[in-house]
Amino acid sequence: MPKVQRALLSVSDKTGIVELGKALSQMGVEILSTGGTRRKLEEAGVPVRAVEDYTGFPEILDHRVVTLHPKVHGALLALRDKPAHMAEASDLGIEMIDMVVVNLYPFRETIAKPGVTMAEAVDNIDIGGPTMLRSAAKNHKSITVICSPEYYDEVIAEMRANDGVVSEQTNLKLALEAFAHTGQYDAAIVKYLSGQRKSEEQFPKYFAPWYIKRGSDLRYGENPHQAGAVYRMADAAEPGLAAAELLHGERELSFNNYLDLTAAMEAARDFDEPTAIIIKHLNPCGAASAATLAEAFTDAWTADPISAFGSVLGFNREVDEDLAQIIFNSNYLQEVVAPRYREESGDYESTIIAAFVEAIIAPGYTPAALEVLKSRSSNMRVLVQPDFAPAERVSDYDIKKIPGGIVAQTPDAQSVKKADLKVVTKKQPTPEQMESLLFADRVAKHVKSNTILLVQGKMVVGCGAGQMSRVDSAVIAARKAGNRAKGACLASDAMFPARDGLDAAAQTGCVAIIQPGGSKRDQEVITAADEHGIAMVLTGMRHFWH
Repeated sequence: MPKVQRALLSVSDKTGIVELGKALSQMGVEILSTGGTRRKLEEAGVPVRAVEDYTGFPEILDHRVVTLHPKVHGALLALRDKPAHMAEASDLGIEMIDMVVVNLYPFRETIAKPGVTMAEAVDNIDIGGPTMLRSAAKNHKSITVICSPEYYDEVIAEMRANDGVVSEQTNLKLALEAFAHTGQYDAAIVKYLSGQRKSEEQFPKYFAPWYIKRGSDLRYGENPHQAGAVYRMADAAEPGLAAAELLHGERELSFNNYLDLTAAMEAARDFDEPTAIIIKHLNPCGAASAATLAEAFTDAWTADPISAFGSVLGFNREVDEDLAQIIFNSNYLQEVVAPRYREESGDYESTIIAAFVEAIIAPGYTPAALEVLKSRSSNMRVLVQPDFAPAERVSDYDIKKIPGGIVAQTPDAQSVKKADLKVVTKKQPTPEQMESLLFADRVAKHVKSNTILLVQGKMVVGCGAGQMSRVDSAVIAARKAGNRAKGACLASDAMFPARDGLDAAAQTGCVAIIQPGGSKRDQEVITAADEHGIAMVLTGMRHFWH
């Protein structure tokens, strides 16, 4: 590898650029620079040669054309081991450039500003920067290309240790970063312009997500024989789990933890009242809303304390000390939760073992609560995501991978309101039952289909999830609820295609049902509800989840 003798520095993010310039200058590297970068270096006393002096051509068009010149790109693309290239460059007066330090106009930061105009966004689309990065990265065998301040110290240390030389392996790594940087940049532009383009089509022609690996690989994937990793979306439209901060926990999060935490976060932030969600294998085995989070969590835990062992918890409010004291508390489980569960459900046979929580996610924790949680177990992970809830979803699309492509849809971000409900039976639900039905429908949206959910008040008491037959889901929900099924309100995530599903629901002992409707046999189902003396409301909104 050749020694770095000449470097071109032109950056928007000027973090560390003076220190880099001084270090290069001290090693005898000639520095070429442009505009604001050149002025900043000169003000710091770093010797700089203006790029226009190097090219013999002035900056033009309000700095739009500076480095787009054959002397710059000839110096970057010339193959140093090809005599013909070097001879031609010499004849044309092209002096080789051995290092390029460039980061790009802040396009993503610009479009994130409220009220940004199309003109402002377009003005921040960098042209010369990506072109230099790509030219230098293509010729990485001879040129060091740096697109982020995070690599400055590493490169300088290597040069000092190797008489001004950067290794081919380091150059390859940096070239990959440069291509990824420009690819990500272009993806952001495509995404923005697609959103600005007026079209009758709801979905864009091009999807341009760009994912960046977060940290090291996971221990394994969904199963030990599978490898796993976590990536964050570079241009996420909303705060997400991949950006959540781990406040406590010695063990790293697993692949399955990430999935369950996502389910917990998505469900909890769908509610306005203080709400606790308990997730196992992506499904809520407990969910409740109450006046306080501690009450909500106690209700949610009481729903199914057997399944809650090894669960993930989601809360839509700041966790306080009262709540923290009962999380992962086996004494509270045995003295409060288990006796209540047995009395209410009638299940005196099942064994309820110790409390165990894999992870918690919430928008915040009081200092006292965090201290309590840290004292519980080093294996329990505690995560915070401040921009958590309640807020409308702003994600553009829900995307699932299929072989050779993806399927995309808008998120299931809507929930029905009281005004949306249509009472279709002779029996009218009471005001209290109406509130329970709305709560049940909102929870059912977050349960794998087919879903039947039983609730008492605003507490899930029985969850029948993920069955191929809606009748089977009703049977499971009733078994989970036990005695609590009698007088409960029932939610179905989709219509009852025939009365057999309604008959199965009636056998649970429920007194009111909420379901989308829309079956060709709706009248048959309504008649069955009337025969059973059940109040039923239709939402007109299905909530399949696969």
